[in-house]
Amino acid sequence: MRRPVLCNLILASGLFALSQLMTPTEAAAEARLALVIGQSAYRTVPELPNAANDAKGMAELLGNAGFTVTAAPNLAQIEMRQAISDFADKVSASGADTVALVFYAGHGLQIDGENYLVPVDLDPKREDDIPLQGVRLNDLLNTLGALPTRARIFMLDACRNNPFPALSGAGHGLAIVDTKAGAPGSFISYSTSPGAEAEDGSGADSPYTTAALTVAKQPNLPIEEVFKRIRIAVAQSTDGRQIPWESSSLTTDFKFFGDSSGQPAAAGASAMALASTPRSVADWRKDLQGKDASAAYDLVITEDTVEAYQAYVELYAEASTTPRLRTVLERRRQMLAWERAVAINTRASFEAYLANWGNSDLAATARRLLLRVQNRNYAVPVAAAAVPVAVAMAPTCPCSAPTPPATPINPTVAPVIKKRVDDTPPKRKVVDTPPKRRPPPDEVVVERAPPPGPPPGAVMQGIGIGIGIGMGMGGGGRGGDYRNERGRY
Repeated sequence: MRRPVLCNLILASGLFALSQLMTPTEAAAEARLALVIGQSAYRTVPELPNAANDAKGMAELLGNAGFTVTAAPNLAQIEMRQAISDFADKVSASGADTVALVFYAGHGLQIDGENYLVPVDLDPKREDDIPLQGVRLNDLLNTLGALPTRARIFMLDACRNNPFPALSGAGHGLAIVDTKAGAPGSFISYSTSPGAEAEDGSGADSPYTTAALTVAKQPNLPIEEVFKRIRIAVAQSTDGRQIPWESSSLTTDFKFFGDSSGQPAAAGASAMALASTPRSVADWRKDLQGKDASAAYDLVITEDTVEAYQAYVELYAEASTTPRLRTVLERRRQMLAWERAVAINTRASFEAYLANWGNSDLAATARRLLLRVQNRNYAVPVAAAAVPVAVAMAPTCPCSAPTPPATPINPTVAPVIKKRVDDTPPKRKVVDTPPKRRPPPDEVVVERAPPPGPPPGAVMQGIGIGIGIGMGMGGGGRGGDYRNERGRY
């Protein structure tokens, strides 16, 4: 009776173990966390209705894609900083097997080469107010970049026009952010090219978010392929006026819908190889040669590189799309030059930028940064000049080389040095009157051959005179000893 029961228990245990092996557990699943910020109700400038709609649509999409979404609409500066900090705490607690995604819809600004997210309470009176009232994009990137995660994804629909009259000198759009310069494992997407402005569109959502909501739903598409398709869709919907841009340093594959399973990113069309070498203009000419202008246009838009655009404008000079791509190419080159100038941050780097782009929208900023660098560089020679001045003010005795005082601000140093110099008379006597140069002749006669017969008083008087002269002129010698002995006698 017991044997069948035991067999049934063993069989049931085996089936349960097999089911556990075939079905992934919650612990093995990829953790996905998202922070969605929609900045619509600005207090000092017109509202952005599309930003609120974009945030709602992306929150729903990401929730369907398995993300735990934190919605944070219409944040003031303190609230935005707190939301980022709280989200970082959640990511940290979730562990290293986490994909963290931040979507931002709202205004963005570029000031002095830095990108800023704009809180709804921002009210600048000058450009210098933005670092005090805004939120640096780099603070967001660095906060999440310091955490151990599988991937960090940033989607920024933030390149709209600048609505603040006090910031007329600010550059258009956002500056380039290269994810390869930081910790690996990041992906950042702009709604348009660096230095360009994005459109709100005519629908409920912006052109960028509209394309993202459609393309990202397609299953089993690697993230790089998703954003290439988004770029083509946005370029088509805006007639080439807006071309999204991204930078990736991902080391694992990611798909919004489908099985990512944390596999290493594969090189090729489905994922971006980190160590791949960009193709040259000559390579692109070969690839585009003989293609229809429309097909070639979609191809270079997909890749979005300077070399691809250069090859296109050379081969298809008469195409209707060439003028707009020539504008994109010129702006991209300018923004790359601006990125280098700001990164190097020297007088030479800003002068080189101004030599080529002196009439651009960033020229005023470049001149301001150049002035700061010049003031910083001038401070170095002035500080270095303090040392020779201090040496010149020290005592300049001809007997010794001048040395800088140990404590230049101590007023008692100079008198001490002067007293020590005055207390060294022996050197002056030895140098001025060496004993062998001018021996007095009368001393020799008196010492060596005194006349015989005179009384002792006369002899002692002559010896005393000779020894006195010898002591004064040469100092020391046998005569001095003799005089001492006679004196004691």
